[in-house]
Amino acid sequence: MREISPKIGMSVDQWLVGMPSQLRAGIEEIRRQKYAGERPRPSMSLIDRSAILTKPVRAMLLDAVASLVDENYAGRGEMCIQFAALLDRGLSYLKFPSRPVMGTAMYYDKSGNEIFRWRHAWVRIGDEVVDGNADSVLENPIVPKIVSVAPYWGPVAEVPTDRRLREERGQGMDPDVDVETNWWPDLKRWIDENVLARN
Repeated sequence: MREISPKIGMSVDQWLVGMPSQLRAGIEEIRRQKYAGERPRPSMSLIDRSAILTKPVRAMLLDAVASLVDENYAGRGEMCIQFAALLDRGLSYLKFPSRPVMGTAMYYDKSGNEIFRWRHAWVRIGDEVVDGNADSVLENPIVPKIVSVAPYWGPVAEVPTDRRLREERGQGMDPDVDVETNWWPDLKRWIDENVLARN
């Protein structure tokens, strides 16, 4: 299993030595899940209202992106920017007019009260939005445990009421070395073999 360390020249095991025990315990559980093949995938809870591609291909594409980004030492919980950048690369390769978006995600409880907000990334394709990494937000230690959102792919006008995504216009994303060097070549190969070769 490939595992991306947060520091060049240092293994994940070495990196974890200096980490506070509470954070280290969460990361060790994520690593255990990886080795056991038990990691959650976006398709497991996806709210899918899209008209792009087919439902099985959408689910498989999100899972392929998640599997690659999950190679980060701490899983996907802190990787929404990389998830959006990689998914955008895949959708653009499939000739869809997608773009990665930076902005603020606001989360609400069942009564409509805001419970958390943070800087977040997602993908836009015309009138659709893909908030594909939402299932992993609880793995980020700064997110309150009362936040519960599922990945969403569908019209902007139908985004679930448990969240609001506010785009920051003109806010681009810097290139990411892991996306470009490690993950995009693998995702491109996966698309060639599992999407384009079957059409």
